[in-house]
Amino acid sequence: MGASGEIIGIGSTQAAGQAHAEVMALKDAAIKGKSAQGATAYVTLEPCAHQGRTGPCCDALISAGVARVVASLQDPNPLVGGQGFERLKAAGVEVNVGLGAGESRELNLGFLSRLIRKRPWVRMKIAASLDGATALRNGQSQWITGPEARADGHLWRARACAVMTGSGTVLADNPVLNVRGVATPRQPHLVLIDSSLRTPLNAALWSEERKVFVYGANDVDGRQHALTKHSAVVKLLQGAPCKVDLAAVMHELAMQEINELHVEAGYTLSGALLDAGLVDELLVYMAPKLLGSGKGMALLQEKLALSEALQLQFRDVQLVGEDVRLLARVAGSDAF
Repeated sequence: MGASGEIIGIGSTQAAGQAHAEVMALKDAAIKGKSAQGATAYVTLEPCAHQGRTGPCCDALISAGVARVVASLQDPNPLVGGQGFERLKAAGVEVNVGLGAGESRELNLGFLSRLIRKRPWVRMKIAASLDGATALRNGQSQWITGPEARADGHLWRARACAVMTGSGTVLADNPVLNVRGVATPRQPHLVLIDSSLRTPLNAALWSEERKVFVYGANDVDGRQHALTKHSAVVKLLQGAPCKVDLAAVMHELAMQEINELHVEAGYTLSGALLDAGLVDELLVYMAPKLLGSGKGMALLQEKLALSEALQLQFRDVQLVGEDVRLLARVAGSDAF
């Protein structure tokens, strides 16, 4: 923002390895013929102070003559962690921190989760009838919700770094699990939980547009080599016998710089993730219909008292077409 209060440039961080928001905003101002000399820069996160895949943003702001930086949050990255602010102050730039911290935290929950908790922010999407059925007893599940809800689900896929499912879903439905009908600069990666590495090599999910990470527990019949040759990144992370260590998977995904993980899985894997305390919020689309007995939302461990229930907090409720979309956050999941 210029000295007169005019917005002279706006920018957002580009894909990994490309320019950060500060540099994009300075470029936007330059294209418009505006000088950043004496201007105030408003940023959601502390300008970086290290040479990574891009140069330090604090140096770019200093070189442009920015007089003040207003940042919502300090960057938890140990390579930054206050150093950006200190370098700005040393160059005579005024620094204010905290304005819009709540909004910035929501925008950056995935990034903050990965840096602080060493695992992605995990959002589980479920489509169900009003009585909680996600499939009939015979396995039929397409389609419980309407086209508007399905299109909205693609918007949520598009914002995630990766989509997770299980081999059971692949064998039952042969889904593609990409983003369709929504403009997106990239397809989210795919994460497949497949204990016995039984995913067929001709499954619809294979694509050159994205990485496919396969996590198994046992290499059955040399399948790991076959999947690796099929361009999958395969890793064995055994927890309980014949089961994948899901907590270890989350740590691995953080190492792969996955900030937000979007889960679309069957009720067995969904239940395992919830029981392991690895889900942060639920994105539930409920159709105005009753299906009776069938598969529920998640196969959870039996509770012996109501006090053992997983506590959620409703964050948003909206009509999407004829269906209701609920966003419910696991109580305390954002306390980091």
